Amino acid sequence: MTSSSSTSHAAPANGLSQAQTITRDEIFTAHLGGKLSVELTQPLDDRRDLSIAYTPGVAQVSAAIAEDPAMAGSHTWASRLVAVVSDGTAVLGLGNIGASASLPVMEGKSALFKRFAGLNSIPIVLNTTDVDEIVETIVRISPSFGAVNLEDISAPRCFEVERRLIEALDMPVMHDDQHGTAVVVLAALINAVEVVGKQLRDLRIVISGAGSAGIAVAEILLAVGVTDLIVIDSKGALHSERDDIAHMKLDMAQRSNPRGVSGGTEAALAGADVFIGVSSSQVPEAHIASMAAGSIVFALSNPNPEIAPDVAQKHATVVATGRSDFPNQINNVLAFPGIFRGALDAGARRITTEMKLAAAQAIADLVPNPAFDEIVPNPFVPGVAEAVARAVMGAVTPGQ
Repeated sequence: MTSSSSTSHAAPANGLSQAQTITRDEIFTAHLGGKLSVELTQPLDDRRDLSIAYTPGVAQVSAAIAEDPAMAGSHTWASRLVAVVSDGTAVLGLGNIGASASLPVMEGKSALFKRFAGLNSIPIVLNTTDVDEIVETIVRISPSFGAVNLEDISAPRCFEVERRLIEALDMPVMHDDQHGTAVVVLAALINAVEVVGKQLRDLRIVISGAGSAGIAVAEILLAVGVTDLIVIDSKGALHSERDDIAHMKLDMAQRSNPRGVSGGTEAALAGADVFIGVSSSQVPEAHIASMAAGSIVFALSNPNPEIAPDVAQKHATVVATGRSDFPNQINNVLAFPGIFRGALDAGARRITTEMKLAAAQAIADLVPNPAFDEIVPNPFVPGVAEAVARAVMGAVTPGQ
């Protein structure tokens, strides 16, 4: 039924006008020459400095590492360096634009690692879309870094790339498009259900999008006990009777949609409590209006949400988007810097489900009094990454 009892809330005008003041010249000038540089941690001003930083002094350090490889963790930057890896096949809303065109995004990701978590990182874009070649390349150069952030690799290849790298490398590996999104969605949902007075496990949830983000969001929601969950792809709801799905979609179909709903958003959203959009498919207003009272809408597609926030706000109590010009921006920058910092600080070899759940709860806890227009913290509030890192470290068990 229509959520007529929920309050309609208008988006603030100042956010949009602020975004509109950014000019094309400003954007291109800011990217001129790239967004990253290498800085020295020790002086290099004279011959003595040169002898220490390079030859002959550096030979002693190299010889020591050859005898004790563990010293590479303390006497090089590798153990604190994140490789931001992409093949340019699923970049933002631009799609398969190739390695070179994806590099500005990867530079930006590296900049966020530095700004929010104090971690060095290096963008690596690969001129191949072959899974074997991607995995082999990263494995061969892995002595150069301590963790891998996979980025903008299209589904379903991204699942195999991540799985094989996790198996091959003795270091944290995470595809942020999957798990960073899932962590922040869960954090936002924890606070949103508090606002609407419902329980997480009782929710009827519909996810539009069965790509990397959609599957990962579904996985983390199943992990916290959600049972009535429907995932929709371009042909309709995933369910066990469909014969046109395989791999990750088939697995998800067998573990979700307990009521066997078929069809698209019209059938799935009738009486639903939560809509989570992680695809470019538009959702008619009438379908949102058919949701339960006190509904929650996360329309996360960028730059064009699945439904305009001001339209969704007519029917839903809590609305979130992936944009910065409306309240409740679901932004991965709330999660990935702290997750990687916590994993590296703890010396973890893997990023586990428990670590992701801890990260989500830590993000949610940073908003002590959730409201309809504030269910996630501002990423620029000091201490976000640190709080996430502490939670992640606390979830690491020996041997992980």
